[in-house]
Amino acid sequence: MNDSLYHQMTDDLLIDIEEMLDQCEVDIDYESASSILTMIFLNGSKIIINKQPPLHQLWVATKFNGHHFNFQDDLWIDERTGVEFWSFLDDAVSKQAEQDVKLKK
Repeated sequence: MNDSLYHQMTDDLLIDIEEMLDQCEVDIDYESASSILTMIFLNGSKIIINKQPPLHQLWVATKFNGHHFNFQDDLWIDERTGVEFWSFLDDAVSKQAEQDVKLKK
């Protein structure tokens, strides 16, 4: 993947998440700046998603730990667990929101 494609894909993904949060029935605030998206939960915890251009990765920090995602076979996959990004994100957001959340329909 070249740099241009990487930036387009990750920018689109961050915008998709923002739009999903706007539609979400669970109250989750977010801030977006400089390729970093921070989700802020009512309990004060946060999930931070940011781009890592030199590695062509997407990094996610949750209250529990950090994850690095690589794009392979048309999916963002956690390099440590092998879990697909959207599945991981729904699970992480649900844990931190302390209720079931499905962002990706």
